[in-house]
Amino acid sequence: MSGRATVAFATALVACLAIGLWYGGHPNKLPGFLRDVFVGGEAGLNVEATEAIEGNYFREVSGRQLSNASLQGMVRGLRRSHRDRFSDYFSPESLESFDEAIAGRFTGIGLEVAEVKQGLRATHVFKGSPADRGGIEVGDVIVSVDGESIAGLSSEAATAKIKGPEKTEVTVGVLDPKSGKVRELHLTREQIALPVAIGELRTIGGRKLGDVAFASFSEGSAELLRKQVEKVRREGAEGIVLDLRDNGGGLLGEAVQAASIFLPEDEVVTTTNSRTQGHAVYKTVGGNLPAEPLVILINGNTASAAEILTAALADDADSPVVGTHSYGKGVFQQEFPLSNGGALKLTVGEYFTPDGVNLAVSHGIHPDVEVSDDPGTKRDEALDRALRVLARQRGGRAGE
Repeated sequence: MSGRATVAFATALVACLAIGLWYGGHPNKLPGFLRDVFVGGEAGLNVEATEAIEGNYFREVSGRQLSNASLQGMVRGLRRSHRDRFSDYFSPESLESFDEAIAGRFTGIGLEVAEVKQGLRATHVFKGSPADRGGIEVGDVIVSVDGESIAGLSSEAATAKIKGPEKTEVTVGVLDPKSGKVRELHLTREQIALPVAIGELRTIGGRKLGDVAFASFSEGSAELLRKQVEKVRREGAEGIVLDLRDNGGGLLGEAVQAASIFLPEDEVVTTTNSRTQGHAVYKTVGGNLPAEPLVILINGNTASAAEILTAALADDADSPVVGTHSYGKGVFQQEFPLSNGGALKLTVGEYFTPDGVNLAVSHGIHPDVEVSDDPGTKRDEALDRALRVLARQRGGRAGE
């Protein structure tokens, strides 16, 4: 082939590719017989619907907006069809906020929340945070973000809407459960550092006991938990209440590392089954601290990795569980990056306690000693009861 012919062929090829790309994005412009060949099936329907909306909808709509809506719709369909509360689509913006939370930091308004029917109920308000300064209190329910209802969204998707770049404003609709009134608050986002683990020494029934609150299984959190356990032991604690209330979970690897603080090497922490990943067994890795009496404190917002840890300590070390029954999340998710910079978080399998129980089927972990905290009092009734159970294990004088 001559040089001129080569150039002509290359030019024609580029032109064909360009035409093909244009028609790929505008299938309605193709002749019927070609449209059937090149743009068939469900993918073709999606492209046709996108073009119809972009060309005819009474408001201008971007392709990116339609793409996000399409992905969200697919995930909503999965959630409805398979009773899956945990799969989500994250846009590039919301994915950044989600990943920050997993890393133990985020830019937001300073709340810990629990998913409820109307939206998100505040379970903890960080002192000095935008939420605190705005007057949000524990028990208040966030029902909207920037004028859009968050009812029915997962906690991850809803909180991703609240988070955002530092020094940007977000408007939240706050429902007062007592008055039933909703007020709008205009808050400016700030960097919030999560206090992952906090250990305090308490004296109950003549015994020094450790109270260690553990908030999330973010990156490096197990090591922070270990340090707080070691701290209260140095101060003289003869046993520990591990407070996992409102701990919504996080990284499975951190749950295994946390269990390894209290259990000897090679103890089963959890097992998993997955259609695509098969069966797996996760065991403690060693390096445990000397055994001391341990009581686990949970509530209805104790979920996922926090339930895995609770079950492992209860099954493998016979640690008593105090509180109310846990959330009951018996499935795990995996994040799949997308070409637009977002990601799908899809439920890919189930996990089981060392005794082989799926917590979704059993509706969570049921405590040995059932007690709930009264939000109307300053006293923490659930923690007090857990400490009394621990003191009794050590021979203290606290009554049950």
